[in-house]
Amino acid sequence: MDKSLFQLKFTAKSLQRQAKQCTRDEAREKTKVKQAIKMGNTEGARIHAENAIRKKNEALNLLRLSSRIDGVASRVQTAVTMRQVTGSMTAVVGSMEKALNAMNLEKISLTMDKFETQFENLDLQAQYMEGTMSGTTTLTTPQADVDQLMQQVAEEHGLELNHQLGVPTNALPESPIADPVPKDDLTERLARLRNM
Repeated sequence: MDKSLFQLKFTAKSLQRQAKQCTRDEAREKTKVKQAIKMGNTEGARIHAENAIRKKNEALNLLRLSSRIDGVASRVQTAVTMRQVTGSMTAVVGSMEKALNAMNLEKISLTMDKFETQFENLDLQAQYMEGTMSGTTTLTTPQADVDQLMQQVAEEHGLELNHQLGVPTNALPESPIADPVPKDDLTERLARLRNM
């Protein structure tokens, strides 16, 4: 049992190290976002922003998993302790009987009931937290988060970012010459999407 406890603690520490690595990777990706914005490469900045958000989410997920494994390790530690306590209970029973004769039985019962209630509440809270944490993982990078991160990096470093993130910075001015190819619905929709 002690070997399992050691393995659980080792795994939790390993996950924490991986989370720190992801945090460092996130910082590197943010730097790349800044460089891409400086160079006017909006699409490259978007890709690096997506990578940064993905690394941030990965770090959070690794920390959650590490925390859950820590919780399991605590329960294993409790089991080891309880096994030791159970072994010494037989020696204590005689002493407890003498103490019970000298003390108020009702008061002891109330104290034990309160202890059990608090322990059950703690267990319920732990189960609720585990359920909540496992339900918060996301699989995709939300576009709003990517745009917000790009805007934040641009503001932090005094860079100007296009108000419309989808438009490249080196776009040519529109020509007054009419387009010889008639626009269909699909082309118009694409143009509207680019101008959003």
